[in-house]
Amino acid sequence: MEERYHVKVDENYEFPLTANDLKQIDQAELSEQKVHLLHNNKSFAIELLKSDFVNRNYRIKVNGNTYDLNIHTPLDQLIKEMGLSLGNASVEDEIHAPMPGIILEVNVAESDEVKKGDFLCVLEAMKMENTLTAPRDGVIKSVNIAQGETVDKGKLLIEFEKND
Repeated sequence: MEERYHVKVDENYEFPLTANDLKQIDQAELSEQKVHLLHNNKSFAIELLKSDFVNRNYRIKVNGNTYDLNIHTPLDQLIKEMGLSLGNASVEDEIHAPMPGIILEVNVAESDEVKKGDFLCVLEAMKMENTLTAPRDGVIKSVNIAQGETVDKGKLLIEFEKND
């Protein structure tokens, strides 16, 4: 079975691509800032405006129109289908369950001060222990879980006081 990728354009359109499709695109040498592409007897002037290779996010201009692209690899798709996440670098005021599981430990209480990276709780999911950590320095506003509690994916576990 051939690997399948998904390209999301402007959060509105999604296109499936095969590894062979990507190889053909790669031959167009998109590492250059500007390329000219002929496809089905149509001409396309493509310019790479912004590239975030690590997160597979790109901004391109095609014939004067600007598009934001995000490429989802087969691994990205599998993680999404399983209801998991790889974490994210954004600073948040809420900690949600990344997957369904059982709370094994709760290490904080309301009004506790925590530092970025401090252990907040331990969630057991698929026979693995997952330690959820503080995404930033702050004060705990509320703890909405207890040891032994079963939680669904997305449940609000811990809330931080807002930073001003």
